[in-house]
Amino acid sequence: MGDASQLPWRFIADGVMGGVSTGRLDNQRDGDAMVARMTGHVSTANNGGFIQIRLPIDPPLPLGLEGVRLVVRGNDQRYFVHLRSRDVQSRTLFHRAAFDAETAWREVRLPFAGFTASRAGLPPTPTAPAISSVAVVAWGRDHEADVSVREIGFY
Repeated sequence: MGDASQLPWRFIADGVMGGVSTGRLDNQRDGDAMVARMTGHVSTANNGGFIQIRLPIDPPLPLGLEGVRLVVRGNDQRYFVHLRSRDVQSRTLFHRAAFDAETAWREVRLPFAGFTASRAGLPPTPTAPAISSVAVVAWGRDHEADVSVREIGFY
């Protein structure tokens, strides 16, 4: 997929479910690179608790891929990658894996085998052709989010 700032990211907050988290997506220059930066406040009030930037995956990914690769940095907080499936339309069904976004740029590789299903009703491990979107998510606790993505793709 490549340069994150050139991709069709969509910012989504928990307001779609009545939550009160706030944030934004900015494409910014960082040295010689352009990056997608998500900032905001995650609040668990009102049954909320997330902000995210999401990318659609179309056409389907080929078989044989092993995981998600990101080049990220952040505010020394834990973030998540969520993978949604073409076969499931529920917003609450996805596969999730955590990563730490440190203050220095670093490559993160998240093997599909390390993702967990959010609820029953999904296969235990995502498969590349079934993935309909990939999201970088600040989730699950009250905190300030600040994560930048320079590259995203699959390996």
